[in-house]
Amino acid sequence: MASLKSLRLRINSVKSTRKITQAMKMVAAAKLRRAQLAAEAARPYAERMAGILGRLGQAVAGAPGAPPLLVGTGSDKVHLLVVVTADRGLAGPFNTNVGRFARARVRELESEGKTVKILSIGRKGATFLKREFASRMVGEITYAGVKRIGYEQAAEVAARVTAMLEAGEFDVCTLVYNRFRNVMSQIPTEQALIPSAIPEDTAEVEPGTVPALYDYEPAEEDILAALLPKNLAIQIFRALLESAAGEHGARMSAMDSATRNAGEMINKLTLNYNRTRQANITRELIEIISGAEAL
Repeated sequence: MASLKSLRLRINSVKSTRKITQAMKMVAAAKLRRAQLAAEAARPYAERMAGILGRLGQAVAGAPGAPPLLVGTGSDKVHLLVVVTADRGLAGPFNTNVGRFARARVRELESEGKTVKILSIGRKGATFLKREFASRMVGEITYAGVKRIGYEQAAEVAARVTAMLEAGEFDVCTLVYNRFRNVMSQIPTEQALIPSAIPEDTAEVEPGTVPALYDYEPAEEDILAALLPKNLAIQIFRALLESAAGEHGARMSAMDSATRNAGEMINKLTLNYNRTRQANITRELIEIISGAEAL
């Protein structure tokens, strides 16, 4: 049986831990609202940008000089996975889920005879994937010292991906990240970056009407040359915002669970402490009474 001193020390230790988890929960809750609003505000812009490029891409994709950012290299032998995770832990299964999703994707591609390269954004994803795919890692980007992720960080990643494409280091690029649904749910998601996804028919036409025809000024090629690099940065920026919102939601949920578990442990330890203290008092009374009767 543990001594009273050791039980007191353990109770105080758990109480200190509970204070920390409570504080982390409050900080995550404060950051979550701002991150959630930013992620939700970025979705319509990113979706409209993808829609515009879809309409433009239909006219240009089959041309001989189509931009590589739109159609890729024409091959799919080398795949680049851009995996977005957090730089910090204590967020429940947030980082592990996207890491497992990326690991399964790597195994699937390699089983098909593809070469896979991994560009990690976030230290936790890099640590997870290095255990099995250290030879596939081509870069690790961390923003641990950045207070708030902005468009400039996404532009840096987009510039690096574009430079790798121009150097012929990959054929297909896919973005892997946690899409924010709500505080309790973050969905591992993959999104094709290069080549861009060009739907067969992006126009929504009502029955009995004629599809709208668009005339672009300047030409489609000139518009795509300006929009494709920006779209790449926007899609990465959206993924960073979604991941940030999901991280704060997951951390708030994990710290709430840790706080409740600490409270339950304190109750159990306090009960054990009281029982041990009562047993010690009873034993001492028995010793006093036995000694008195022996006199």
